[in-house]
Amino acid sequence: MKVDVFKIAQSGPDDLSGLAALVQQGTLDPKTIVAILGKTEGNGCVNDFTRGFAVATLKGYLRGLIGDELTDQVVFVMSGGTEGVLSPHMTVFTRQSKGLTGATQTGLALGVCHTRDFSTDEIGTLTMVVEVAAGVERAIASAGLTAEAVHFVQIKCPLITAAHHTQAAITQDSYKSMAYSRGASALGVALALGEVQRGDLTAADICHNYRLYSSVASTSAGVELQNCEILVLGNAPQSHSRYRIGHSVMAHALDIAAVDLAIHSAGGVSDGGQIVNVFAKAEADPSGQLLGHRHTMLDDSDINHTRMARAVVGAAIAAVVQDPMIYVSGGSEHQGPPGGGPIAVIVA
Repeated sequence: MKVDVFKIAQSGPDDLSGLAALVQQGTLDPKTIVAILGKTEGNGCVNDFTRGFAVATLKGYLRGLIGDELTDQVVFVMSGGTEGVLSPHMTVFTRQSKGLTGATQTGLALGVCHTRDFSTDEIGTLTMVVEVAAGVERAIASAGLTAEAVHFVQIKCPLITAAHHTQAAITQDSYKSMAYSRGASALGVALALGEVQRGDLTAADICHNYRLYSSVASTSAGVELQNCEILVLGNAPQSHSRYRIGHSVMAHALDIAAVDLAIHSAGGVSDGGQIVNVFAKAEADPSGQLLGHRHTMLDDSDINHTRMARAVVGAAIAAVVQDPMIYVSGGSEHQGPPGGGPIAVIVA
């Protein structure tokens, strides 16, 4: 397998000029695209339609180049919110498996999976956990990876809108449904990777028992889909990719040591090499404390705490890697310890 990674700046959610240029130059074959992760400048909340706008624009462009069947196989993950110094961009992952020659090495491998659609009553429940776990397992298998070799699992998951509330839904609050969906999806990753055992997990644990979490899951909820789209990234021993991935876990929003640990986990940056992108989760510590001091992110009624957390973590990581064009997603329920979150780094 040969995996390539392209990080492309965007002037807006519908700006595909950078992607189109790579295609026109022959640098990127659109038929090899398997996943696109993006950061859009919306609010990251329920009514953030920049995510759907970006996906619709990408799908329209790709359908004209590669047709419906290949476009429908692509995983699209748009994460809203570029507060603070975060810069809007997309990261395009391509994969080739035919006609490869030459020596192999330990390098980046990936797998993708689309789950079935979830009903409103299933979002944020154990049913979702189990379905996501099965999808993650399929993605791992398609990547030719073992669970131990997985460094990052990105999932785009649905939420519950007011128009689709039911009495049986896990919550009647659309915003809270984002947390339940993210949490259930993350626990699905933990279950697939053996970080959590099925017998130790109950429905009451979802978004309550934060001792249960995945160290590699990153989940993002949105109105633009009803299923879960899954991307698994890891290192395979016989890869043709020049890229590598590593990860760590941020214990809190200012844990910059974890950034260096993730870079080291990826093998570091050799002479002439570079950090391609950083992927991290952000959360306002639910204890109301950060490094022993009170924070007010959870008490502000004007700005949602997930937006504040993205700004803080984005600035902390960008200061370390000296690049504001990084992927930081808010809301880390069951994604790393409370107040923290997984961080992954791709290097070349």
